[in-house]
Amino acid sequence: MPQENFNDLVAFVTVAREESFTRAAVKLGVSQSALSQTVRSLEERLGIRLLTRTTRRVSPTPAGERLLHTAGPRFEEIQAELSALSEMRDKPAGTIRITAGEHAAISVLAPALDKFLPDNPDINVEITVDYGLTDIVAERYDAGVRLGEQVAKDMIALRIGPPMRMAVVGSPSYFHRNPWPEKPQDLTAHNCIQIRMPTYGNIFPWEFEKDGYELKVRVDGQLVFNNMAMRRDAVLRGLGLAYMPEDQVEDLIKENKLVRVLEEWCEPFPGYHLYYPNRRHASPAFALVLEALRFKG
Repeated sequence: MPQENFNDLVAFVTVAREESFTRAAVKLGVSQSALSQTVRSLEERLGIRLLTRTTRRVSPTPAGERLLHTAGPRFEEIQAELSALSEMRDKPAGTIRITAGEHAAISVLAPALDKFLPDNPDINVEITVDYGLTDIVAERYDAGVRLGEQVAKDMIALRIGPPMRMAVVGSPSYFHRNPWPEKPQDLTAHNCIQIRMPTYGNIFPWEFEKDGYELKVRVDGQLVFNNMAMRRDAVLRGLGLAYMPEDQVEDLIKENKLVRVLEEWCEPFPGYHLYYPNRRHASPAFALVLEALRFKG
C-alpha cells in the first residue's frame, strides 16, 4: 500500500474506535465531511465496505473489525515508540490524562499537582471527573483513580492517598426538628440527601461497619445529587442528613455548622489508588507524575 495511505488507515481506526464520525473528526482535527470522504476513498480503493453507517452509530463490518484489530495495535506501538523518544529530551514533557472521581480529584490530585506543576512547566495534566468505571485503555487515559487497590490483573496500582472515613452529618437546625439516629437503621426515618452514581446506576446505599459487622442502608429523602458541593450546601441549609467523606466536612463540624452522628459506625477503609497499564515504555513525564502522586504518609 502506498505510504500516503497510512493517513487513511489512521482515519478509519479512529472512526471505528469512536463509533462516530463527529467525535473522530474532533479528535483528528479535521472536518466531518473530509473524514467521511477519506474513509470512503479507502473503502473504494480496497473494494470492500469497512463501516456500517446508521443515523445513531457507526460500527465496523466484519472486514472492518479485522482491519481494526490488525492495524490498530500497530499504530499504538508506533505511537508508544515515538513517545518513548521524549526520554532523549533534557526536560520531560507531554500531556498526562487521568480519570478520577470528584472527591479524589479535589482531595488528592489537586494538592499534589499544586506542588508539582510549577517545577515542571513542560508537563500538562488533564483530569476528567467521571464516577463510572472507565476503561482507561479504550478511552486513551494514562491512568485512573479508584478506592482500594483491587484493579484488573494487567494493571499496576499505586497508593496515592491515606485511609478514608465517611461521616453522617446534619445541621443544628435539622436536629432541632428531628431526633439523632442512634443506629444506622434509624436513618430510614430521616430525610437523607441521596447520592446517585453511574457505577451503580441506582441510588447509592450508605455503607457502615462496626466491630467487623458491615451494614448497608438504603435511605430515602427529597433530594438526590451526583456531586459533593450540592450535597454539602443542602445539608448546611438544614434540608436533611448527608453521607460525606470526612475531610470534606471536618472543618464545618469543628465550627459547629454541622453535627456528626453515627461516628462509631464509620470505620476507616483503604483510600485512593492510581492504576495504570503495565506498559513497557512509560514516559519520563508519566514517571514524574507517578512520583508526585505517590502517598508518602
